[in-house]
Amino acid sequence: MKRFENLERIRRLDPVADALEIYRISVSSEFPWDYARALELALYRTYAVPGIGRLLARTAELTERTQKRYDDTVLLLDTVVEHGFATEEGRTAIRRINRMHRSYDISDDDMRYVLSTFVVVPRRWIDAYAWRRLSWHEVVATTEYYRTLGRHMGIPDIPETYEEFETLLDSYEEAHFGWDEDARRVSDATLGLMASWYPGPLAPLLRTATLALLDEPLLRAFHYPRPGAVTTALVRRAVRARGRLVRLLPPRRDPHFARQNREVKGYPNGYRVADLGTHPVPGLRGCPVRHEGTSAAGPVE
Repeated sequence: MKRFENLERIRRLDPVADALEIYRISVSSEFPWDYARALELALYRTYAVPGIGRLLARTAELTERTQKRYDDTVLLLDTVVEHGFATEEGRTAIRRINRMHRSYDISDDDMRYVLSTFVVVPRRWIDAYAWRRLSWHEVVATTEYYRTLGRHMGIPDIPETYEEFETLLDSYEEAHFGWDEDARRVSDATLGLMASWYPGPLAPLLRTATLALLDEPLLRAFHYPRPGAVTTALVRRAVRARGRLVRLLPPRRDPHFARQNREVKGYPNGYRVADLGTHPVPGLRGCPVRHEGTSAAGPVE
């Protein structure tokens, strides 16, 4: 294969009609490492919205079962990418995602914002750090892919273009990012999980490196100290250098899906898509997380 053969193939496809195929090529063949990191960052950003971070903390999924929550999220999203929306595997994954979300009181605005992070954050990461920038076909296809996923999730008023998603993300973060003690606990647990993937002595270095990749609004929302300018520059240059190195390597011949990532550790003996994620307690009515003025089983009468 030539280094740009996949890109040539992508450009021969229709970015709307063939959105799934284009997105699959980008995720699994062109940028598997970058998409893994970018989607991690996309989900991480949502914790800085206090309502989202607080809800995640109160479920305890990301503070007490962090690796499992990470694995399940990656595997459910990956199933749709690998198998598509119309297959049994894809439909099962979407049913699991929907049932989990519908168990909690999550606003449509928050759902649209989370969807926007999946569209916008990977493009920004790849354009900054990967071995090449995303093509116009890939940007349109990614937008259409997540519009389709959003429709399957029943999210109303989904933006129609990448530019609309980008505007939504930036305006929502400007309006809603802020400090919350519970959200900070979710953030700390996530950073701890990422550090746990590497030898123990590297943990402090990895935490600093991760903070150096975060932008000012995220650092400010979580009350993290900003790493020094030299540290930030070195870390970001190192990630860019990785992208330049990848550009010199032969193209990937076989697709690499997220289920193959070394960071997914919880299912060494395999898994059933239908078993992934959280499962509502039988007979429990309403959101299982206690809110102001409510009980865990529903509103106080």
